[in-house]
Amino acid sequence: MALRIPRTTTLTIPRLSRRGRPRKKWDRHTWLYVSVIIAVVAGAIVGLAAPEFALGLKPLGTAFVSLISMMIAPIIFCTIVVGVGSIAKAATVGKIGGLALLYFLTMSTFALAIGLVVGNLIHPGEGLDMSGATYEVETAPASTTDFLLHIIPETFFSAFTGENVLQVLFIALLVGFALQGLGEKGRPIMAAVGHLQTLVFRVLGMILWLAPVGAFGAIAAVVGATGVAAILGLGLLMVAFYVTCIVFIVGILGTLLYAVAKVNIFSLIKYLAREYLLIVGTSSSESALPRLIAKMEHLGVSKPVVGITVPTGYSFNLDGTAIYLTMASLFIASGMGAPMSIPEQIGLLVFMIIASKGAAGVTGAGLATLAGGLQAYRPDLVGGVGVIVGIDRFMSEGRAITNFTGNAVATVLIGTWTKQIDAVRARTVLRGDLPFDEASLTGGHGGHEAPASDVAATPVAQPAARG
Repeated sequence: MALRIPRTTTLTIPRLSRRGRPRKKWDRHTWLYVSVIIAVVAGAIVGLAAPEFALGLKPLGTAFVSLISMMIAPIIFCTIVVGVGSIAKAATVGKIGGLALLYFLTMSTFALAIGLVVGNLIHPGEGLDMSGATYEVETAPASTTDFLLHIIPETFFSAFTGENVLQVLFIALLVGFALQGLGEKGRPIMAAVGHLQTLVFRVLGMILWLAPVGAFGAIAAVVGATGVAAILGLGLLMVAFYVTCIVFIVGILGTLLYAVAKVNIFSLIKYLAREYLLIVGTSSSESALPRLIAKMEHLGVSKPVVGITVPTGYSFNLDGTAIYLTMASLFIASGMGAPMSIPEQIGLLVFMIIASKGAAGVTGAGLATLAGGLQAYRPDLVGGVGVIVGIDRFMSEGRAITNFTGNAVATVLIGTWTKQIDAVRARTVLRGDLPFDEASLTGGHGGHEAPASDVAATPVAQPAARG
């Protein structure tokens, strides 16, 4: 009988930093983030150093945009159907859910409008030469009546093979409300759409790994055609976006918070300082979701209000994303020398309000929503998405922080309006006299509960709001 010689065990010693702590390895999303940054810088350098060669790289950006456009129809369909289901769930939890949805819709519309106003004032895309990026589409309807009739597809499935995204949106709304009408019988179908959404976003995630290549080609081509003006234009868009987010947080949310709850926005921001650091490090407000729930309860907001408002807001109250979508659209229109008319801007705003609901939570969903909105109202501008993807990651932190702040403020406001917040405790916590228990992450305060009709201990929407 042969003897078995045991294998020697290899002892792996972790690499330590200078402070003696184990070094953290970058995950794949961090590598993708860094790769896009490198690609943008490299594209700008190539565009300045070899303009003629850079112009030949335009097909790289065009191919990436085509891949994104390929995914628009299934993404819009799945997210709208799932989003309608989430809205219906929120509307069934009584006064809290209905008030939260009304507030989210109002603030999202306001944020989109602010993005349009700022974009029209500064015109960040002027001076760029992005006109070479084209997208072949069918001739647009000539009148309002033709436009409305064109939203109805010839067949149920023809909407998914045509160029009109509004037809997909129309079908998705019909399916979503029909499934809600089916009640229990519609749950298996809703679950199947949820699984299909997971698959669709998985494919989109695979496509996004080509973002560095697409960004390199698009940025190089634009810089090669325009020169330094392209870099200045992209920089102006980023600065304007961050300034707009700051004005929205301090001016709009801060004023509303103090007027309704007598809470200083800067005190609330200081209270959530650790969560902001976590968001900046991950470029996603989703990472801070559990801590926000615990901290809002510790602040004095009742559990039912927190349990309904925070998860729902993570899918429906995306103020930063709303500002980004409209400003990016106007940037592309100006850069391609084809500014959008006011009616087109209003139509785009309405589309973004609907299409952005339920599309949160997956990296690249915002990019697909942007492309979908442009394809619906100005298909000739979709090619400009290839330029935006190059700076999209630079603005992700601003979107995530604004989204997170909007949801924190919403929780305090909903608690105040429904009289389910301990105002005395809130002032004590914000002064620092009652610190949050970081060890156990417990936020329970033993405060009053909601009326029976409003109690909903479980979240009503999938919490997923990435930058």
